[in-house]
Amino acid sequence: MSSELDDDVVIRVRHLAKAYKLYDSPKDWLKQQLIGSATNPYYKSFWALKDISFDVHRGKSVGIIGRNGCGKTTLLQIVCGMTRPTKGEIMVKGRVAPVLALGATFDPEATGRENVLIGGAVLGLKRHEVRARLDSISDFAGIGAFMDQPLKHYSSGMQMRLAFAICAHIEADILIVDEALAVGDMAFQKKCTDWMDNFRRTGTMLLVSHSPSSLTQLCDTGIWIDNGRVREAGSVADVTHAYRRATFLEKEDMRRFSHS
Repeated sequence: MSSELDDDVVIRVRHLAKAYKLYDSPKDWLKQQLIGSATNPYYKSFWALKDISFDVHRGKSVGIIGRNGCGKTTLLQIVCGMTRPTKGEIMVKGRVAPVLALGATFDPEATGRENVLIGGAVLGLKRHEVRARLDSISDFAGIGAFMDQPLKHYSSGMQMRLAFAICAHIEADILIVDEALAVGDMAFQKKCTDWMDNFRRTGTMLLVSHSPSSLTQLCDTGIWIDNGRVREAGSVADVTHAYRRATFLEKEDMRRFSHS
């Protein structure tokens, strides 16, 4: 594969795989750190992703769907740079607004206003640029006086509001959203959906959702991940139809939560 992306491709994923180390006890973890063993490790590997390949083209909106535990969030964490793949390659071109990753950088002891400065810095904005957007970010988040309260007093929905509001103000090339709308109330969901609908006219979006209707509304193409692999990819209507059909006809397989 070329080391550079084609002009039209902003995300390229090739044979991506991710394994997590699972330990039966803290003692096994300690043994692994102190002794280590390539032939007889003290952990078992759980492969959240096994072999994922796809391209995302500039200006396209791609929806990712799949059952719990299929690897969707792990995939987005790799795209956002929160974790590294165990195998495979990924390339991303352009400024990314990762709602999922940004929330993980927040300081629970800092106020919402202070976390806006932190989040803006994480996303590459200068301090004066964040300050110029502060009032607009506060209005978008809609959490009122809580902007001056420590984040540890926020609900998960309020934290998501703040993260999304920051991401909506950084003039990103790529927006990455992982079920963020699920914890918001209906009014905020509509505000975010309207904003994303407008963003996708000029930007590129990667959206994970359990809602086929949300993906159909906001996305051009779809990717169905099943047991760590791409089961189907294509038009969002075809992919969500196949996924709906499978959820009704196929018995849920708990083996996807098993390690190997």
